[in-house]
Amino acid sequence: MAKKAPSSSALRTVFLCSACGNESPKWFGRCPHCNEWNTAVEETPRASTHPEKHGYGVGAGAPEPKRLADIEGRGEDRRRSGIGELDRVLGGGLVPGSLVLIGGDPGIGKSTLALQLAGALGRAEHSVLYVSGEESPRQARMRAERIALRGAADHLWLHSEIDLDAIAAEVDRLNPSLLVIDSIQTLYVPSLNAAPGSVSQVRECGLRLLRLAKDRSLPVILIGHVTKDGSVAGPRTLEHMVDVVLYLEGDAHHEYRILSAAKNRFGSTNEIGVFEMRGDGLSEVENPSERLLRDRGLEVPGSAVVASIEGSRPLLVEVQALVAPTHFANPQRVAQGVDPRRLAVVIAVLEKRAGLSLAGTDVFVNVAGGIRLEEPAADLGLALALASSFLDIPLAPDMVAVGEVGLGGELRPVPHMERRLQEAVRLGFRSAVIPKRNAPAAESGKGKAASTIEHVAAATLDEAIDRCFPARAAGTTRPSPGPRPARTSTRG
Repeated sequence: MAKKAPSSSALRTVFLCSACGNESPKWFGRCPHCNEWNTAVEETPRASTHPEKHGYGVGAGAPEPKRLADIEGRGEDRRRSGIGELDRVLGGGLVPGSLVLIGGDPGIGKSTLALQLAGALGRAEHSVLYVSGEESPRQARMRAERIALRGAADHLWLHSEIDLDAIAAEVDRLNPSLLVIDSIQTLYVPSLNAAPGSVSQVRECGLRLLRLAKDRSLPVILIGHVTKDGSVAGPRTLEHMVDVVLYLEGDAHHEYRILSAAKNRFGSTNEIGVFEMRGDGLSEVENPSERLLRDRGLEVPGSAVVASIEGSRPLLVEVQALVAPTHFANPQRVAQGVDPRRLAVVIAVLEKRAGLSLAGTDVFVNVAGGIRLEEPAADLGLALALASSFLDIPLAPDMVAVGEVGLGGELRPVPHMERRLQEAVRLGFRSAVIPKRNAPAAESGKGKAASTIEHVAAATLDEAIDRCFPARAAGTTRPSPGPRPARTSTRG
């Protein structure tokens, strides 16, 4: 007997990849699109809807194409948020119609930053609609009182809602200057047969909010949860959909928070904002270099100061290194604040080109203050910190190091040397170890602030170590730990 064909109205399920949103009719262990494992989520696809009903710009009222020459430009039409560090990362302020996604670990301060932004605009008499799907209005008010949002209560509207259609209706009624969604994973569209936070709901809500922002020229702030690997939860298409992706990072044991941009259609992605987490919210750190070096030990081996550039801001941070004889078969290599692979390269160059035997030692590296160093200009400071700990000789307390280390042991030049040295002079540093090819550029900066700093130019890493540690060049340092003796068997 032939089997009865399933009814067309019967519900069918599909499997979506939670990482990239790829759709498959059957379960998969590894996504064929992004090659991620165990990301299959079973969902029921949504029924067909009329696009014009939801404002997708399709139908009778759809806009017609325009020539680029006929489109009116507004130049730098940005709205200052009232938070200088946030404006720096955004590229100068909020752009009308922009969709900004803020991600970060739980408790890092995402909601606090968004509420402070809403309060700053409220004090400037701009109406703000703050939608919280995770807190009641009373709880949001308690948090607002804790961070002292004085003068903003009359222009700040709190709404505890997760239905996106209801939120859009309130936007039509209030016509705010800013919309804050806390968080995107709590919203849902009633027409979709899926739970809030699912792949299809996050994707659909993101698309609806995108059209809402563009059609009304309304800046929208989205707060997103993150996965255990640090990326924003939900389909990857959400990050492609928005205009700006910001990450608020920091160590739970440190008070500093770093705001950086992973994507920015309206500015640079190299800028960072530095905040200090306090009892009354996030406070801007206007002079981060001075704050980060405040508790530095001056006569401790293994400490070096690196002059880094984050966007347009020079930043001086302390790199700490500890080199000790190992008691394990495989020496430990622990890095916090620097790329472990870059640390391995610097250690190999120190052994091969500078004659420091680190094979039988454990190496621990930390960047003080929870800062993460990404640029290659930090290589020289990292190498000098390792050499200082290995030789047990402290570096000069008023010395700063800048330079990239090549695999041949050569020191390569880095950009913006004059700005780095000017920041070092402002903080009281008197000497700088720099690549030899950077010396002419540094000399051209004399007559300004850089004229009061001594340039210790070196062509190779070995030469830089000899000039920083004269006792090592004279052969009067302590002997290196060397490899551990082989174990002897006690069996007869």
